[in-house]
Amino acid sequence: MGYTALYRKFRPLNFSEMVGQEHITRTLKNQIIANRVGHAYLFNGGRGTGKTSAAKILARAINCLNPKDGEPCNECEICKGAISGSLTDIVEMDAASNNSVEDIRSIREEVNFLPTKAKYRVYIIDEVHMLSTGAFNALLKTLEEPPEHVKFILATTEPQKLPATILSRCQRFDFKRISNEDIVKRLKIVCDESKIQATEGALNIIAVLAEGAMRDALSILERCVQDGENNINEDKIKDLVGIPKIIYVNEITEAIIEYDANKALDVVNQVLSEGKDISNFLWEIIKYVKDLLIYQASKKLDLYDNEEIKQIEELSKKVDKEKLINLVYQLSELDNSIKWSTQKTIVFEAGIIRLCSKMNKENISQNVNSEKMNVSTDYSNLEQRVEKIEKYLKSGNINNNSNPVYGEFHSQVQNVGNTTIQSTNNTIKKETKINKTEKAMPKFSNKSEEYWPQIVNQLKQNGKIVLYTNLLNTRAREINDMTVGIEFPNGLTAFGKTVLEKQENIREISNLVSIACGKEMQIKYISGAPQKTQISKEESIQNLANDSDIPFNVIE
Repeated sequence: MGYTALYRKFRPLNFSEMVGQEHITRTLKNQIIANRVGHAYLFNGGRGTGKTSAAKILARAINCLNPKDGEPCNECEICKGAISGSLTDIVEMDAASNNSVEDIRSIREEVNFLPTKAKYRVYIIDEVHMLSTGAFNALLKTLEEPPEHVKFILATTEPQKLPATILSRCQRFDFKRISNEDIVKRLKIVCDESKIQATEGALNIIAVLAEGAMRDALSILERCVQDGENNINEDKIKDLVGIPKIIYVNEITEAIIEYDANKALDVVNQVLSEGKDISNFLWEIIKYVKDLLIYQASKKLDLYDNEEIKQIEELSKKVDKEKLINLVYQLSELDNSIKWSTQKTIVFEAGIIRLCSKMNKENISQNVNSEKMNVSTDYSNLEQRVEKIEKYLKSGNINNNSNPVYGEFHSQVQNVGNTTIQSTNNTIKKETKINKTEKAMPKFSNKSEEYWPQIVNQLKQNGKIVLYTNLLNTRAREINDMTVGIEFPNGLTAFGKTVLEKQENIREISNLVSIACGKEMQIKYISGAPQKTQISKEESIQNLANDSDIPFNVIE
């Protein structure tokens, strides 16, 4: 018998063997026990979370000759045939490669036939979101009212791509990401049965790299033993997937914190000379800085030994939280720049040098202290004016209200006091007003003949001058409940068509129209040309006579 991959060899055969999806398996078992199995299910979740495994178990359980507590026995003729793939009553279909209308029509024809051996004919359609629009429409009626002997189980990673008509006809179950603890427990069972020696730290790293997918975790574990050695440690996994050693991550993070560009570049050269991937290296730096923040807050960290925690503790004493937060954002921006660059190494080294420069240090200091400086500046003048008023009031020279000098000064004091109060209130509410102004949505009339000129002017205010000039002298009218037509009485030029049909410009205009209409709307350009009317010779002569005040009659 040929070699079988670990994720296939250790695929769950019962609901109890599934990891991290107890909220789903419990419900399915109860439905089977109560004989209330639905006609259509939708299993949604990330890759490697058990959707296909649960579909296969459910298909066997409802057809099993000797079910027990909602579980298939895996010993009867039906279960063995389903496991081996020889049972034709359980049909697995990949919608990614069978997504046409003809494929669905073949299913519609087959459902009319009774199953050959099993009680139910079960169709498992994986990656169902890949079906075409026509295929979905062909599936609708059959999915809503299938024969009693037919069950549908749909699986997808992107349920938002499914039509609402399909979603409403299925019982939906959302598979969540599997926790690192559950992945480690399952990996230990696999290692024991496969006679693989793996350290606790190695299994933790595999669980983190799997990102909640059990299949990915088993694939990484399998790659670690492909060299013939069944002993797995942290260094072996890091070398396999291209993760730099933690000492390199610690050294470059320390160099960035201390603004030591030479040291940082030395570490970069060492990592590149070992053939490590830049994106993985940068991702490890971001996670390390994040762990520094967590350690400062809770003094607890996972996936680090005692020596590494000591290094983190020493490094956390050299930096404050504000700087670490700024570093996370700056490193994330560098990561985005690398993704879109063809010269990844150059961009990475330049970004590291910028993080180590003194200019970056000054910028961080300015960001941290800017709010305090602004507050002190705003209130300094007010405090001085209030002190002068208090000194005068304490002097006792305000006894005679009829004194013209007093009256004049009293008026000034009142004005200054009112100004002080207003200035204080304005200062306190300044940021709130600015935020409200920035976030305020433009208000338009709800009539197309009124809101369209407002929208054109709004484009001018937003700096969209090219759009503004091309939309002058146009009109808008609602074609239907979902579309607004923009009419060009003088016709649409080739240049204007090129500008207006750009996706970002269509999106800009559609957003403003949707705000005016109070619902999501689409736009449609309607090009018109001035019609030239035919004028007869008699009419031209008559017009000439009228313009010249000459009496003229046409005699037929």
